[in-house]
Amino acid sequence: MVITVEISMYPFLENFRDSIKDFIRKLNEYGELQVSSGPTSTVVIGDYDRVMQCLTEMLRWSFQQHGQAVFVTKFLPGYEPG
Repeated sequence: MVITVEISMYPFLENFRDSIKDFIRKLNEYGELQVSSGPTSTVVIGDYDRVMQCLTEMLRWSFQQHGQAVFVTKFLPGYEPG
């Protein structure tokens, strides 16, 4: 099953832009996922299990690298943009 996830990151840091850019850069390393970034969120599309594994890894990495942040997500299973 394919899933589309929209994710926004709100770090608790003064230099929050750097943390967000790092998160998006690392997210783009997952070559099997479709990642597109906009001004307020990033959309990730791919196989359900792989997207969920990616998000688990990315959240852990983010907390270890940058400390606390709020992540807001929207999940839409079965949607592939045309």
